[in-house]
Formats: sequence, C-alpha cells, structure tokens
Amino acid sequence: MSALAQRTLRVGFILCPDFTLVAFSAFLDTLRLAADEGDRSRPIHCQWDVLSPDMSPIRSSAGVEVKPTLLLTTPSDFDYIVVVGGLLEAAACPKASLDFLQRAAAQRIRLVGLCTGTFVLARLGLMDGISTCVSWFHHEAFVARFPKVPVRSDVLYVLAEDRLTCAGGTSVVHLAAHIIEAYSGRAQASKALRILIEEALQPGMAVQPTPPLSERARDERIRRAMLLIERHVENPVSCEFIACQVRLSVRQLERLFKLELGLSPSAYAEKLRLHKAHELLCTGKEPLYQIAIRCGYKNHSHFASRFRQAYGTSPSAVRSTHFITTRS
Repeated sequence: MSALAQRTLRVGFILCPDFTLVAFSAFLDTLRLAADEGDRSRPIHCQWDVLSPDMSPIRSSAGVEVKPTLLLTTPSDFDYIVVVGGLLEAAACPKASLDFLQRAAAQRIRLVGLCTGTFVLARLGLMDGISTCVSWFHHEAFVARFPKVPVRSDVLYVLAEDRLTCAGGTSVVHLAAHIIEAYSGRAQASKALRILIEEALQPGMAVQPTPPLSERARDERIRRAMLLIERHVENPVSCEFIACQVRLSVRQLERLFKLELGLSPSAYAEKLRLHKAHELLCTGKEPLYQIAIRCGYKNHSHFASRFRQAYGTSPSAVRSTHFITTRS
C-alpha cells in the first residue's frame, strides 16, 4: 500500500443548480461503500461534504433537493473538489462557489468535473490546454463553447495534471474507484465496486458506450471509429480522417470494419445516418428536408432514394404512419 493509501481521503462537492443526481449519488456512494468495513457506512477511509456559500438546499435536475453539509471553507481542507454539473441551460453556480474553485486551482487542489461539471471548469479557464473528457452526448456543445480545450468523448475518464474529468453516468463510479484505490488501497475500491454490482475497475481509456448499431464491435479501435462517425452524422468525415484519428491506415480500417461488422466504414456511416433519420421521422416534427440535412444528405431527393432502398418505403410514408399511430 502506498503512502497515499494510508491517509483518509477528503472530498468536497460543489453541486451546480439542476445538477445531475446520478453523477453525484454514484460518486458519493462509491466513497461511502469504500469508507468503512462491512456495511456500516462510517466515514473512516473516506470523508466528504457538500459545500455551499449559504447552506440553501440545492435542486437537482430531477427535482430532488440536497442539503449542504458545510459552508465554503479553505480549499486545502480537501484532497479533491468535485464539481457536479447538470442542465447546460441551468443557472450559473453562485459566484462564491466559482471563486472557491479558482482558489482551489491556485492551491493545486485536484478538481474533478462530473458530467457537465467539466463545462463549469472550462468556463473558468481551468481546463485551458488540459485534456478533457465529456460524454459523446455533449461533445459538440463543448467544442462549440471551448474550441481551444482538447476534448475526448470516446473514453470513460481522463486524468490530466490536477484535473480529472469524466463522461458522467456510471463512469463516475470508476473514476471514484480510481481515486479510492490511490488513497485507501485496491481492496477498498474493489469492495465498493462489488457492492455496486460493477465489474473490475475500468481504466480511463475504456471506451464509452457505442452507437445503437455497433453491439457486435469487439475491436476497441473500431468502436472509437464508430463514435467518431456518430459525432459527424450531419457533416460526414472521410475514411482518411477517421483512420488517422484511430491510428490505422485506411486499408486497415476498412479491413477491420469488414471483419467486425461486415460493412465498409462508409456503408456503416450511411446505415447510422438512415437510422437517425428514421428516429427523427418517428419522434420529431421537423420538415423532411431538414431531417435530410441533419443526417448528412445535401438534398432531399437523394435522401429519399437511399431511405427507400434501406427501409422499403419513403420518409413521408414513415412520418404519416407514425402520425396516424400516435393519433389513434
């Protein structure tokens, strides 16, 4: 066991307005389960507090409120300060909390961004030039807002300098377990994972869940390529670009796609675009030409032709059938 593993881990939470409840509770429960022997939940190996400038309850995006346990204090009281984000359009964190994060960064306290908590850190300039992880679901929004911050959305979490960021969801369990292992030892981290019905600790470079058409993919490089294709549905990218990103030659990429899926990269990309178009036709009210554009087709006639070949019917027929079904 390392010297770090002999210390009690101290974690402070900054919960943003409309924070994601599962990200907070999953991280916290991993700490709780590792904090004691058995199921007594005593904060022995790990201790934590929900920090606040005024002790007012903080509302989650699910409507459940959490009561803070400690007023904002000295950042150095903690080994890690965890920022739990939520809805992107939610109100900003209180200025006092943001100032606290700035002081923590100046003191080299490790900052953790869970879910869209990474957006909060980036907005403060605390991720400038530092590799960052966000969910594939928020990738485009992050790039649009912070084009100079290097970002990944094909891995579970990223450890970089004094910043730890993750995709959110259940990936926070593995990030929390990684931290626990460093401070309390592998046994405590493994215990928490077992109780949470999780398998062994996943490394940060493990791949985020892939698109709905990719269950058969086993090769990690192909799963990363699939995520890349999904992120560029509206503006399809070339095989050369994809191959470069996953560190394969075009020939290797095409061979592995054929081996894994029985499809070429371009055929898979179109299958994914048409799948998204079908979903939009069934769930939305956008005009057909807008759906064609959103799915990477430059004109409606080409989109309609390819859609009919794939589904044996026209986009307008799918829209009409869905409309009749939902009205009946």
